[in-house]
Amino acid sequence: MSTENLAAGPGDGTRAVRAGLPEPVKHEPTLPGPVFAAHYHLPGEPTGPYAYGRDQNPTWTLLERAIGELESPGQDDAEAITFSSGMAAISAVLFSQLRTGDVLVLPSDGYNVLPLAGEQLRSYGIEVRSAPTSGDAQLDALDGAKLLWLETPSNPGLDVCDVRRLSEAARARGCLVAVDNTLATPLGQRPLGLGADFAVASGTKQLTGHGDILLGYVVGRDASLMERVRGWRKIVGAIPGPMEAWLAHRSLATLQLRVDRQNANALAVAEALQGHPEVTGLRYPGLPDDPSHKIASQQMRRYGCVVSFALPTRARADRFLDALRLVDDATSFGGVRSTAERRGRWGGDAVPEGFIRFSAGAEDTDDLVADVLRALAVTAG
Repeated sequence: MSTENLAAGPGDGTRAVRAGLPEPVKHEPTLPGPVFAAHYHLPGEPTGPYAYGRDQNPTWTLLERAIGELESPGQDDAEAITFSSGMAAISAVLFSQLRTGDVLVLPSDGYNVLPLAGEQLRSYGIEVRSAPTSGDAQLDALDGAKLLWLETPSNPGLDVCDVRRLSEAARARGCLVAVDNTLATPLGQRPLGLGADFAVASGTKQLTGHGDILLGYVVGRDASLMERVRGWRKIVGAIPGPMEAWLAHRSLATLQLRVDRQNANALAVAEALQGHPEVTGLRYPGLPDDPSHKIASQQMRRYGCVVSFALPTRARADRFLDALRLVDDATSFGGVRSTAERRGRWGGDAVPEGFIRFSAGAEDTDDLVADVLRALAVTAG
């Protein structure tokens, strides 16, 4: 890379490989190993960054610095806080920012655990409204709201909303905006740069990409808002383990490589499914004729690894999933090994019985597409 390019900012691969690394010290590893500590030597007054293991850990510090650099490159005021899971991160924003009498606007087609959080918030006297992601429908529910929660692309339907438009409308009403960035990853979309107050994600998925850890994070630039998020983590103790944090940081080095292969595979699978006589409701924001493509292309740099579609019946979908050889029948998404599931088996999502959420992994593209088409063919009829 030329010095001119570096002056303009490193590329995604360079940033991912080097994000959060400490200054080099002779004879020390480039990425220090996990720090296992419940307490630290602390003579005298409790000053300094590390006092007790529930509050802070050097391994979290490096990971949080790395995530902040990816979600908000070049912005020194961006702060990241990591959690034990994506839902812990989501809950931290919801429960730290809302009070009795406040109004929350949720997507009606988002992650199917969000309604459970909404029920809990209602019991605390918080009004919860909901509207679909598509068409920026949440705009109509904004008046009087304290927090707008966006999920774009939505899970599992892959609708997209205009983050900048919604953020501007929310700000004009004195409303905070949080964006679930799990499906996009920081390499696909940067919500803070689009006007959001919080970028929130499950690092369990494509961010870490190997299906072996649970992790969540919140990133924001307003120190007072983030202090409340950090306080909530302290109260509930929803902290990541040091080993999980270290594994996550290690995995970030391959993020750009994984994301580019997985996104290419998702597009290839989506293109292969187009026109198949039994496939309906095919969605992938990267397809030029997808209903979300126009907005997605304006705010996303990559379109994600998830494809959704439906087969005619539950039985037909189950036969297809059973016939796949390179794709595991498993929930979650974003791993280097392709997965797919009939989403209706969990309940809570407004999808047909034959609806499939397909997560493209990092296999050779031709092999993955061939496996999908073969499974469709041998289970037809």
